[in-house]
Amino acid sequence: MRGDSLNQLFTMMEIVILSLLLVFSFYLIQPIQSENTINIPKGSITKVITSLQNSKYDIYTIDRYLLRMTGTPQSGWIHIGKTKLSRLEFLYRLTNAKAKIYKITLIPGETLSLFTETIAKEFLLDQEKLIRAYMSFSPYLEAGIYADTYFLPYGIKEEALIQFLVAQSEKKYRSLSLEFYGDYNQTKWQEILTIASIIQKEAANNQEMPIVASVIYNRLQKQMRLQMDGTLNYGKYSHTKITPQRIQEDNTTFNTYKHKGVPNSPVGAVGLSALLATLKPATTPYLYFMKNKKGVHDFTEDYRSHKSNIHKAKERDKNSTNYLPKGSILK
Repeated sequence: MRGDSLNQLFTMMEIVILSLLLVFSFYLIQPIQSENTINIPKGSITKVITSLQNSKYDIYTIDRYLLRMTGTPQSGWIHIGKTKLSRLEFLYRLTNAKAKIYKITLIPGETLSLFTETIAKEFLLDQEKLIRAYMSFSPYLEAGIYADTYFLPYGIKEEALIQFLVAQSEKKYRSLSLEFYGDYNQTKWQEILTIASIIQKEAANNQEMPIVASVIYNRLQKQMRLQMDGTLNYGKYSHTKITPQRIQEDNTTFNTYKHKGVPNSPVGAVGLSALLATLKPATTPYLYFMKNKKGVHDFTEDYRSHKSNIHKAKERDKNSTNYLPKGSILK
């Protein structure tokens, strides 16, 4: 009789356990709606659970223990990858999903105005906040962000994004300056960046850059105006065609047809090739250069040869303003 009672008790326990397992299994396969990318706060699992609850996720106290069994949740923005998944899969992905990263590329020659406009649109950021942050962190009005590709966590705010880009750029600039000069003087480096930014705008390719640099240094040494169209591609004019009217009307230091020396600040972002050309220019007698039909430049040391190249350019395209003399007095 007693044996029968024990058997009944065990049977009832088995039924209860089986029922609990069924309920638990059913609980784990219940669907959860999720965003593709979610932000997980730093802190304890309790804080993570509370954050998810505040974000209207169907997460309960029991999930705290389940989450501990799957691992430690990552903090920051993570890529879940699905919008509908089971509870078990969701909890697993909280601890195993990869961080959401996006890529930002600053093209050599691009201006701060257009760069911030582009990333503001692409990553839903505030352009004004980006520019204010730049003015706060960068010692340079332009070129304070080195032209390169950067990888940043999804959800980063404007100030943190710009602070990171400027800090990385300063490391690059400091390293180059220490290599060539033995120190890093931001006043001296601004002139380097300014000349490099002109080379970046003017040269047809990386191979030409040291030669373009030599023309700039030769003209500066002779107290000649640079008279280069690329200096007028500043700010919002980054991709604007330079016309005789524009040259006549622009009175900023960027108009090197009117003003001697280099502009007061860089024209745009610079890459490594332009910087190296500025730091190690070619040794040439050249004072002028003109784009030829192959899309590269002919370099000359006397104005007579340069005028001949201008004439060829005019004949090539009588409707083009590309024949405006590089490094010659505008008639």
